[in-house]
Amino acid sequence: MSIEYKTVKPDKGIAEFVESFWLLENTSDEEKEFVVIPDGRVDIFFCHSIFEQFQVVLMGLEIHPAIRILKPKTKFFAISLNLLAIEYLLNESISGYVNKSKPLPVGFWGIAEEDLNDFDSFCDKATAIIKKHINLKIDERKRKLFEMLNASRGSFSVRDISEAVCWSSRQINRYFTQQFGMPLKTYCNILRFKASLSHLKDGHLYPEENFSDQAHFIKHVKKFSGVVPTELSKNKNDRFIQLSVLAKQ
Repeated sequence: MSIEYKTVKPDKGIAEFVESFWLLENTSDEEKEFVVIPDGRVDIFFCHSIFEQFQVVLMGLEIHPAIRILKPKTKFFAISLNLLAIEYLLNESISGYVNKSKPLPVGFWGIAEEDLNDFDSFCDKATAIIKKHINLKIDERKRKLFEMLNASRGSFSVRDISEAVCWSSRQINRYFTQQFGMPLKTYCNILRFKASLSHLKDGHLYPEENFSDQAHFIKHVKKFSGVVPTELSKNKNDRFIQLSVLAKQ
């Protein structure tokens, strides 16, 4: 079975809004089952398949692991967005799409099925389009909020963040709930889990992201992946897609 993964980091001009571009393709004649685990990103998928028409889908934040099937001869090109992009690039709320997807119009951002023939060209075209759509009138509290979240990988408390950005905890949580469908603390926990993936990939089964103890770490990993750290680390048959991608980077 042949599964191809590829990720590309964005150029500096859009890095505040785009986490990465990536490719996932099943070139074989067999379907592949895998698990998607929460990683704090919002994805726009452009899908080509011999089974279905060209599709564009927005996937909201995820808080639970989800089993997905990648059909034979199916290709996904995707844009992984940082949360600042939801308001200042897409100009909408995704609060109703936690663990859910939303179909976008075919032709979204002018990207067509033939743009999935070459990944590098897709990235170049998407980058140019994104630069045209970005709203640069950004609330500096929000900019600093996301800078702190990314730098700390979710380890700061809501209170620490509130004091640093001069924005009350109540207002921040209202913003997160209305904009993304979850309170800030939940999102911080997802970021801490995501940060632990690189350690688990390398076989480090003990907490390295400010977890209070091993039991807390195991509980945290199991909540977001459905399995204990040992099983997640082994990633048997490339079952956990994000670990498989990390292993190839």
